[in-house]
Amino acid sequence: MRRCWCAQLIAALFLSACLPQQLYAFDFALWDAILKKNTRSSNYEGIGYIGFDYAATLNSRDFDKLVAGLASFSTGQLGGREEVMAFWINAYNIFAVKLVRENFPIICIKDVGSFISPVWDKPAGKVGGKIYSLNDIEHKILRPMNEPAIHFAIVCASVSCPDMLPEAYTPAALKNQLKSQVNRFLENKQKGMRIDRKNKTVHLSMIFDWYEKDFTPAGGIISFLNSELVGNHNIPADYAIKHLPYNWDLNVVR
Repeated sequence: MRRCWCAQLIAALFLSACLPQQLYAFDFALWDAILKKNTRSSNYEGIGYIGFDYAATLNSRDFDKLVAGLASFSTGQLGGREEVMAFWINAYNIFAVKLVRENFPIICIKDVGSFISPVWDKPAGKVGGKIYSLNDIEHKILRPMNEPAIHFAIVCASVSCPDMLPEAYTPAALKNQLKSQVNRFLENKQKGMRIDRKNKTVHLSMIFDWYEKDFTPAGGIISFLNSELVGNHNIPADYAIKHLPYNWDLNVVR
């Protein structure tokens, strides 16, 4: 009997070692596969970006399953700050794609809404039976988490937005994924950041203007930039800040 018990214990330990060590409340495997299949490097009006192939997802049953899964999922199952943040970043990006998909073809995501009723306030999707807009997710859930890097992870389906990460965000990889997204965006001189040392000016995305106060916990915009830049690229505190034009055209594969 003792040998049998030992054998069962060894078998259980072996099985445990073979199973994935990170199990999360919501499985974004479908979203991960959709991203890997439908994101490609693109260029539009001199701006390099990661494009998304919206047309290829129009009849995607996997996308429909993903949206249905979110609609029936209870967020009470989420555990820990990283899981909550990763979940809602993924949800925002999925619902942005969903809005475009439902109105495709369009030139710009703003075409889904109007001046009086902007797309950001339109019902975008359901989570746990509750309807959310993109603004609900961004301003009521993600921004209050006081992580400025979320602005480089949520993608508003536009060329000048931060690039779509070609994989789903996960709690375990979130820290590295966010850092990678910030660095990728800042390295893009056409839409992220361009330093003019001669005129002591740094040209930045409008994101830094719209959400300036979100960078206060990092010591302000210049301090945030310097914490992310590598080598001898630091920006002196007396540099002026100007903003780059923002291209709202759809971040479709081109």
